[in-house]
Amino acid sequence: MRRELSVVGGGVVGLACALAAADDGWTVTVYDAGARRRAAHVAGGMLGCFGEGHPGEGELLDVAAASAALWPDFLTRLGDPAVRTADSSILLGVSSTDLAYLDEQVRFVRGRMPDVDLPRCTGNRLRRHESALARGTAGGYLAEGEGAVDNRLLLAALTRRFEQAGGTIVTDTVDDPTALTGDQVLIAAGLGSTALAGLVGADVPLRGEKGEILRLRRTRWSVPPPTHVIRGRRHGRPIYLVPRADGVVVGATQYEALGPDDRAPQAIGVAELLADAIAVMPGLSTYELAEAAAGIRPSSVDGVPVVRRVDERILIATGHGRNGIALSPWTAARIRELLNHPEREG
Repeated sequence: MRRELSVVGGGVVGLACALAAADDGWTVTVYDAGARRRAAHVAGGMLGCFGEGHPGEGELLDVAAASAALWPDFLTRLGDPAVRTADSSILLGVSSTDLAYLDEQVRFVRGRMPDVDLPRCTGNRLRRHESALARGTAGGYLAEGEGAVDNRLLLAALTRRFEQAGGTIVTDTVDDPTALTGDQVLIAAGLGSTALAGLVGADVPLRGEKGEILRLRRTRWSVPPPTHVIRGRRHGRPIYLVPRADGVVVGATQYEALGPDDRAPQAIGVAELLADAIAVMPGLSTYELAEAAAGIRPSSVDGVPVVRRVDERILIATGHGRNGIALSPWTAARIRELLNHPEREG
């Protein structure tokens, strides 16, 4: 008799876990509250671990590295080459102070991953890889293999593969996970996971981190979009440029959300993103501003995702913060392990 799994949450994390379970023979139903609540709808789609290697976040770096190793097989399972938009990244410091920050970040990464290959490059050398980068930048690092995906194509591919595997998606909001009929229930509802987990006696504190992104569309007189992910720092602010087929995604601001409905981009955030993006790659000034959007990312207290069993029937996967897409294969593998081998918890 086929086992049944109910998944609360139709974002990248929920769908990745649902697809893994369906591949293992589970009958899976995903309850999706809609695109407006998905953090993954407003995202750059960067997959790297080196660029997320911040001092004090060692456990998160380890998880990110483990997930990065799973992405090739994950992309093969999705079967859509268009999902991947870049294979490598450039870590760029505009000023000497910005570059010094990156130096410290890379020292931390190398302390945990001694064999990592992150060559330090001058600004001129980086321009050999991306000729449209601004002249006069201090320098940075070349991160081979630190790629990116198109977040919206990823969601579409996950949905398609999940339904092809026999899964069902129900557009509905779940208020009580215990009322669902599955033998097992996975809560992957982003920021809403706190309240749902509380109904089964689990304390899962999360904070909402608001992030804004811009989508810039290339015009016929514009320079081509970059072929690398550009992860830069300018005036101490992080800025990233992530390739898309028709342009770039620019991000990302990050600050505490005022509430669950604080999803409108602020003028200052948009202004700083545009200024930093054009300073890093001046040719973007002729691109069209196609979209300005904001999303709320659910972040755990320590920044490490909460992926565990709550009780013998309920599991939870949330708290991924800015790394929901990057960590989705690792999360799916962990949930698959908990579903198929519940005795291996911990």
